Amino acid sequence: MRRWPGAGTAHRRRGRDVQEIRNKLEVELKALEHEIIHELPKEIQTARELGDLRENAEYKAAIERQTLVRGRIDQVRQRLEELSRIRIDKLPLETAHLGSLLTVLDMENDEEKTFELVVPEAADPASGRLSIASPIGQGLIGKEEGDEVKIRTPNGLRTFEVISLRTIHQRKNDGDGDIA
Repeated sequence: MRRWPGAGTAHRRRGRDVQEIRNKLEVELKALEHEIIHELPKEIQTARELGDLRENAEYKAAIERQTLVRGRIDQVRQRLEELSRIRIDKLPLETAHLGSLLTVLDMENDEEKTFELVVPEAADPASGRLSIASPIGQGLIGKEEGDEVKIRTPNGLRTFEVISLRTIHQRKNDGDGDIA
């Protein structure tokens, strides 16, 4: 059985993933808001004072940066809203979902692999932490032990059998799944 290094072993870290991601996004949001409110207006005003705006590279760059920052602020706010809607108590009790630890048999090469399903920002495929938004992550959502699943990946169609499943609820009961 191939067990990815770190899959299921980072009990303490995993429990804080969602909150740590929220914290990082909130810090980024504050920095972006500071830039849009305090720094960029000064840059734009300084660039305006340089003269003809049609040929003013500094002005154009500051306006472009302002547009990019506003776009990123919208993205960060949206992601924070999405993360705030994650309700562990509403996740399925007996099927794979966020926080589940699955051991699967890769039917093509008869190799067992262990995956933990995590939010995209916490994904680390090299250590077995798969995003619930990835093709394999999406394919495993809703599956139970014994299920066989065919998943289309960028490398072609892959077939897995779910050998074992520990949902977030089972892991929490074992003291192993404090993801919220």
